[in-house]
Amino acid sequence: MVRHTYGCQDGCPVESTLQIISGKWKSVILFHLIKNGTERFGDLQRQMKDCSHRMLALQLKELENDGVLVKTIYPVMAPKTEYRLTSFGETLVPVIIAMEKWGRYYNATHREEESSQA
Repeated sequence: MVRHTYGCQDGCPVESTLQIISGKWKSVILFHLIKNGTERFGDLQRQMKDCSHRMLALQLKELENDGVLVKTIYPVMAPKTEYRLTSFGETLVPVIIAMEKWGRYYNATHREEESSQA
């Protein structure tokens, strides 16, 4: 999969942010890591039922390559793999929390609008 490059001006701060968190599942992955700390691949997959195994692996790899999270593999039988935010990744916490708050607001507003239209 080819990374999308946005057409903003050089140095556009929104473009810089989107380069890291764009992708259907990256923000959701970050949300789960923020809320739960360290997560195993299977735990993330259970929480993100609509995300395929391949897509989750791809999005995690991109976040790892961007220095947002770190993958730790424990050399035990049935290898255990865990993901956690790096200190750089932790700088995204306010962004993801703001997205969570806005999403809660939107969901509440949208439900009210649907109820009034019924």
